[in-house]
Amino acid sequence: MPALPEVSLADLEQRFDQGRDTIFVVNFWATWCRPCVEELPSFDKLLRDQAKAPVVVLLVSLDPISKKTTTVEPFLRKKGYACEASILTETKAHVWIDKVDPSWSGSIPATWFVTKGRRRLYEQEFTATTLDSVFVSFRDFK
Repeated sequence: MPALPEVSLADLEQRFDQGRDTIFVVNFWATWCRPCVEELPSFDKLLRDQAKAPVVVLLVSLDPISKKTTTVEPFLRKKGYACEASILTETKAHVWIDKVDPSWSGSIPATWFVTKGRRRLYEQEFTATTLDSVFVSFRDFK
């Protein structure tokens, strides 16, 4: 596994702008968050199930950057998820959280669905079934 990329919210926004027909499923998680870790296989399954669709699943770690090589990278290497992963560089949570969604309390796990100017944030833990259901309703919303 290559080094875990560091991303800012601006980097994510730029990525969204470049992927006009893509649905981005961005999961905010941390290695110390048990519900986060428990739901990660559901995101891997979603990516595998949608392999032929324009879908990108991004696992964005909220662990401190200082834990990148000692904790986050070894965790991801051991799990072997197919999803893209990165670690967030933002340090002022009160600023960047509101940019994601002003109604977000900041709790994790949280998942952000983004496509074609539509955005929806869910502050909840997903199972494979509930994630698939939410994904389909977001994808099919007209």
